[in-house]
Amino acid sequence: MQSENREQILKTNLKIIFILIISIVMVSLLLFKNFFFKSTYLLKSFGELSVEPEIAFTNNKPTFMEFYAEWCEVCKEMAPQVSAFKDEYEKDINFVFLNVDNQKWGNYIQKFDVNGIPQVNLFDKNGSLISTFIGKQDEITIRESINNLEKEEKPYREIINNEFSTIQENKNNEVSPRSHG
Repeated sequence: MQSENREQILKTNLKIIFILIISIVMVSLLLFKNFFFKSTYLLKSFGELSVEPEIAFTNNKPTFMEFYAEWCEVCKEMAPQVSAFKDEYEKDINFVFLNVDNQKWGNYIQKFDVNGIPQVNLFDKNGSLISTFIGKQDEITIRESINNLEKEEKPYREIINNEFSTIQENKNNEVSPRSHG
C-alpha cells in the first residue's frame, strides 16, 4: 500500500514538474518573443515602411534600395543593422525595400540584375546608381557609402560578399491589391 502511494505521489510530482517547465518555457517565449523573432519581424515590416520606388526616384533625395526576402537568413541577420540605418537617416534618404518574392517588383529585379540577396543599391539625389552591395556587409562599409552620397565625386562601387542567398523563382505569388513589401 505504501509503495502504491509513493508511486502515485511520484507520478503527480512529475506531472507538476512537467507542467511547470512547459509553463516557464511558454512565458519565456512570450516575454522574449521580440528578442527571438526581431529580425523576422523587421523583415516583415520593411515592405510597410518602404517609400514607393517611383516617389523615391523623383523627390530629389538619395535612395537606399534593398532587395530582400523573408526566408533569407543573411537578410534576417542584417535586418537590425538596416533598420538602424533607416532610423538614423530616413529624414535625408529614401528607404525602399523590395521583397523579391513579390512579382510586383519584377521589373526592378531585372533592371538592377538582382541574382543574390540581400542586395542594396545606393542612388544619389538624381537617381544615379552609386553603389551596389550584394550579400552580407559590415556596417562601416555601408555607412561610408551612405555618407558619401552627398559628395560630388562618386565613382560606382560594387561590393559582393560570398554570404548571400540565391533568388529562387516563386511561381505561387500573384500580384493583388493586398500585395505589399
